[in-house]
Amino acid sequence: MPVWIDMENSPYVDPTLKLFRKSRERYKGVGIALQAYLYRTAQDIETLIPLGPAIRIVKGAYLESAHVAYPKKSDVDENFYTLCCRLMAEDAQKAGTLLHIATHDVPLANRLIAFIEQHKVPSSAYEFAMLYGIQRAQQQRLAQSGRRTRVLISYGEYWYPWYMRRLAERPANMTFVLKNLFGA
Repeated sequence: MPVWIDMENSPYVDPTLKLFRKSRERYKGVGIALQAYLYRTAQDIETLIPLGPAIRIVKGAYLESAHVAYPKKSDVDENFYTLCCRLMAEDAQKAGTLLHIATHDVPLANRLIAFIEQHKVPSSAYEFAMLYGIQRAQQQRLAQSGRRTRVLISYGEYWYPWYMRRLAERPANMTFVLKNLFGA
């Protein structure tokens, strides 16, 4: 997938989806990131599946109101799992959907692998997407087991502000990075 459209916080979802749809009309090689912690994401997915899109499911990095997003991590994790399973369903596969499973959460990834194996989801329907330098051992395990794994890296002039926004928006993000840097 040569071009990905990332998702910002909830006020930008509708304009971002509009941009994605317009781009997709002209160019098939575009994908979009959707956030599992937003209540609306399941409905957004249903409207996108007929397009046969590439969708990267992420948990979500912004501090959002409980009116628009799941406040509990366990609920976000469950919705992440549900959304990924939906995007690997037979009708989504027939439409040409490609799922990027963007998580560093090993138990959640293992749960999805069990679903993939149980439902015999073809490897062409999904791949794992992880950030460079985080959960390197998991990246290697996935690759060694034959799972398509994409390692993402921020680059360009604005990589540092982008990264710092992700850390500042949710205190748990900083804890997560520190654990991965120092193996805590």
